[in-house]
Amino acid sequence: MPIIGKNCFLADNATIVGQVTMGDNCSVWFNAVVRGDVNSITIGHTTNIQDGAVIHCTYQRAATVIGNRVSIGHNAIIHGCTLEDDVLVGMGAIVMDHAVVQQGAFIAAGAIVLENTTCEAGYLYAGIPAKKIKPIDDKLRDILQRTPGNYVMYSRWFMEAS
Repeated sequence: MPIIGKNCFLADNATIVGQVTMGDNCSVWFNAVVRGDVNSITIGHTTNIQDGAVIHCTYQRAATVIGNRVSIGHNAIIHGCTLEDDVLVGMGAIVMDHAVVQQGAFIAAGAIVLENTTCEAGYLYAGIPAKKIKPIDDKLRDILQRTPGNYVMYSRWFMEAS
């Protein structure tokens, strides 16, 4: 059974099953799936999993570990990998088994991070397959820092309405 932290927002049609541990102040949005049925999924505090995202893992091979203050964009796929703290994965991006996205990295919308890839801390990655594009600038750093708090605010709107 999933273990959900305090003050989390789980949309009515989000699916969270299996060996999932989620920290405080997280949100799992509409049509998102967090499926820890074949391995474990660990999610830190103040992480948002946006609409239609899929979080999964690989049986006997790859657990999924997601850090604190991580933003996972709409329709992204996070599979059997590690996302360290303060990461943003853009809309429709895919991060595959045994990849590691280091702290403060930004994965652009539509990027595909292949198996066993390490995305270096503080850099923007984009493309298919994802490649290091440039160091995070002030604009991207602001997005990384602002988005988790925004999603806490948005989730409160829904929690107050119910």
